Amino acid sequence: MTAPNLCRELPSFITRLAGFIQATTVNPLDCAVRAGYVADYFNHTLPLILGTDTAGIVEKVGPGTDTFTPGDEVYGRGGVFRDGAYAEYVLIPASDMAFKPASLDFNHAAALPHVTLTAWEALIVQADLSRGQTVLIHGAAGGVGHVATQIAKWLGAKVIGTTSRNFDFLKELGVDQVIDYSTTPFENVVEPVDVVLDIMGGDTQQRSWKVLNPNGLLVSTVQAPSAEEAAAYSVRQAMCFTTPPIGETLTKVTELVSDSLIKPHVSAVLPLDEVATAHHMVEGQHTVGKLALQVA
Repeated sequence: MTAPNLCRELPSFITRLAGFIQATTVNPLDCAVRAGYVADYFNHTLPLILGTDTAGIVEKVGPGTDTFTPGDEVYGRGGVFRDGAYAEYVLIPASDMAFKPASLDFNHAAALPHVTLTAWEALIVQADLSRGQTVLIHGAAGGVGHVATQIAKWLGAKVIGTTSRNFDFLKELGVDQVIDYSTTPFENVVEPVDVVLDIMGGDTQQRSWKVLNPNGLLVSTVQAPSAEEAAAYSVRQAMCFTTPPIGETLTKVTELVSDSLIKPHVSAVLPLDEVATAHHMVEGQHTVGKLALQVA
């Protein structure tokens, strides 16, 4: 499979399907929503059923869709503006779903949508990362980071990844240079790069400006980079506020999974009724890759 040229146009109509959820996951976004940090941005009204990632079985389809039929095994990303996937059933636009990769169980399929769409938007849509370029990925062993690493390697880029303890895991993913950020300031050892994927924000983002090539890009998933800082360093900046077309992109991701080019890592599987524990684990950064919640 070659790197895709995604169409960014939204479908002219949206139909919905009802799905029986088998598994979902915990993303840092879920924790932020629960804590009320993004209520203004997403116009949430709490209490709210959390959860964006979904993997399950189609129960019913709405009128006007012929892509899916009851009994199909699917995965996708629900909207963050309404009740989500920490439930037995969820209603999702058919355009936001894709057929589940046959090689993955529901827990591993559920680990893909949110983080993969985020990494795809950052590296493919915004950075237009290409063969021969170099990307520095902060927090490369996390949910977004470990998928972004695999996407970057598929695109033919050199990957530099930071972590505090998951060195062997990053080497297995194919990271070319692993940096222990707890002992080594990355800016002291990194040669200029074309793209920085910032998944940490704060001081890490601030120190990243100086490692970019002229006209390089700092793209963040957590904190909008300063346009003034970018101009001062003669580089570019971007923030991941959106995602690429969900169902269309996940269909391509299914092909990458089938070709063994993307493999989600699930560090733990907890039952749905232990969601509070799962949130504490994610907030404490005690997970590698993703943490899944088994519903059925």
